Amino acid sequence: MFRSSSSKIHKFGFFTFPTTCSNCSLFAASYKTLVHHITTAFQQENLRLLSPAVVSRFKPSHVESILNNLCSKPNSALLFFEWSEKLLGLHYPPKAIYGLLHVLLCHRMHGSARQVCDRMIQQYRNSNGWIYGEFGIDGSKFGPVYGLVMESLCRNGMVDQSVELLNYTSRLEISIPPSALLIFLRALVNSNYIELILDSYNEICKLLKAQPHYLYQFVMDALFRKGEVEMVFSFHQAMIKRGFLCDVVPCNRILKGLCNENQLEVAVKFFNLMSVVGPKPNIVTYNLLINAFCKGMKYEEAFKIYKLMTERGINPDLIIFSTLIHGLFRAGKLEAGHRLLLVALNKGIKLDVVIYSSIMDAYVRSGDLMKVIEFYRMMLKEGIQPNIVVYSILIRGLCQSGNLADACAVFCQILKQGFVPSILTYSSLIDGFLKSGKFRDGLSIYKSLIADGYEPDIIVYSILINGLCKKGMMNDALRLLFQAVKPDIVTYNTMICGYCSLNRLDEGTQLFKRLMLGRHKPNAITYTILIDAYCKEGRMEDAVLMFENMLKDGPIPNLVTYSSLMDGYFKSQNMNDALELHEEILSKLSPNIVSYSILIDGLCKRGLMEEALLAFHSAIDRRLVPDVIAYGILINGYCKVGKLAQAVMLCKDMLMYGIMPDDFIKGTIAKYCHSLINGNT
Repeated sequence: MFRSSSSKIHKFGFFTFPTTCSNCSLFAASYKTLVHHITTAFQQENLRLLSPAVVSRFKPSHVESILNNLCSKPNSALLFFEWSEKLLGLHYPPKAIYGLLHVLLCHRMHGSARQVCDRMIQQYRNSNGWIYGEFGIDGSKFGPVYGLVMESLCRNGMVDQSVELLNYTSRLEISIPPSALLIFLRALVNSNYIELILDSYNEICKLLKAQPHYLYQFVMDALFRKGEVEMVFSFHQAMIKRGFLCDVVPCNRILKGLCNENQLEVAVKFFNLMSVVGPKPNIVTYNLLINAFCKGMKYEEAFKIYKLMTERGINPDLIIFSTLIHGLFRAGKLEAGHRLLLVALNKGIKLDVVIYSSIMDAYVRSGDLMKVIEFYRMMLKEGIQPNIVVYSILIRGLCQSGNLADACAVFCQILKQGFVPSILTYSSLIDGFLKSGKFRDGLSIYKSLIADGYEPDIIVYSILINGLCKKGMMNDALRLLFQAVKPDIVTYNTMICGYCSLNRLDEGTQLFKRLMLGRHKPNAITYTILIDAYCKEGRMEDAVLMFENMLKDGPIPNLVTYSSLMDGYFKSQNMNDALELHEEILSKLSPNIVSYSILIDGLCKRGLMEEALLAFHSAIDRRLVPDVIAYGILINGYCKVGKLAQAVMLCKDMLMYGIMPDDFIKGTIAKYCHSLINGNT
């Protein structure tokens, strides 16, 4: 802006320009008339009012006055701006464009403002000094405009100019909108201007009107999104080295983000960096890592962190103990979970209902009802009130062990205490009654579920379908299958298995074909059910064809699939193919004691006892523990070939390893001992 002693400043809206008194008297009338005429045309958006005579008198000196007059009508101002550019080939000075941008932003026309700003940048990008706008005393009002220009500069890759503009506005104490500053910061990060951020750290925080940790977290998050892990660590170290206070809270937020995205390796590196340069990890930091490792079933790593925190004098709280105990019990590591539970109790940690329910659920899944009841009583002794989850778990455990009367008693206790049974509570009772053969009672519970306003889910339908299949009521089961809201592959597998168990394999195959055409596709279990059924009916060609289809198109056969087919080969007297399949299992999968038992049984039935014993020891060499079935197969094989002494020795081995002979083994030994005695007499 120009100033002199013989001039006055006239302000038109957002624009200021100098005029002298003599200038006013020279052109006032004609100037005002022309400006008014053009202004009216654009206010009315009627360009037909602009006759050739008017247009011919239009000069660049009229522009600012007309724009000032149109500032209350941004669409008209924008129309005039574009018209005058095309008519005169006029290149507006940045100050005039800034004024238009201000008008557009005041009327929330952000899209139009962005387009005008981008055009300005393309027009002046090779010029010097244009970005300042030169507003003088009115510049403080133009913070949003400067912010928009900064955004546009960043978008157009002109980061250096955006830095220059920020320095200018900072000197004049012009407030830039935080949204523009964040875009500017992101551009700095993307351009790897990390040193610049560090050099201006306090100033940027002041401009953002934010705490230092906000800027720290913003930069760290942006670097992580870029995948610049090493730069993240360098920035953190530089922050500490330069004496900037870095709080543990934003560090924990960053660590949480890494854990949520399963970037555990990076999370551990960041944790180690915190441990070395600061800020010191707190209990929340340790809990984040322990929780992430437990979720990923990486319990050794979780316990390393647990051990580290105790060595550093940080006492684990209820959350950390709960996380570790829940993880161990969920993974079936019951002994380790129980040991840690005792540690927590010895430290005076008061467990809550959530951890007790987790422990009880684990013991229900392992079939140890006594432990379930033990922890239930322990919870009551600690004064912890069971919730509906605990009661539902207890009912499921009682039903699984056949204690239906006790399960019903617990159910009545739920109702007396005013709890609303969940659908899991009902499904556990229904399953218990159906599995115990009390079909009518199970249906009665199902009707209660409906009466209480519950919509049966797929679990309830699957339980009912399974119960109907076992009673041979396949037509009822089929109707229920298609009545289910969204029958899943488990429900279909239950139906197919039901058909196969009733020797109605062709109907099971028809349902399989129907499944192939529908939304749900058969999985490995579906194929295995049918392959096993084909083998049991001696239809080996069909079984092999289905197996080959799996190898060709998927799903990939699992160990049970291979074992079922191997058993079929043995039963159809095709030992060579059975042995080849066993070799394939060894090369592709990890055999279990069941697959070895099938091999041992096939060899025993052909009197190949040396080979059977070799297979038995091969299983042991693979650290597989023979169960009572494996022992029973081998003992029966020795008895059949008259080698009773070897059979008795195997019985002694069983007892030594804590495996009690079942009725089959006892009966086999007794039978052949009796035959031997009678033969001798």
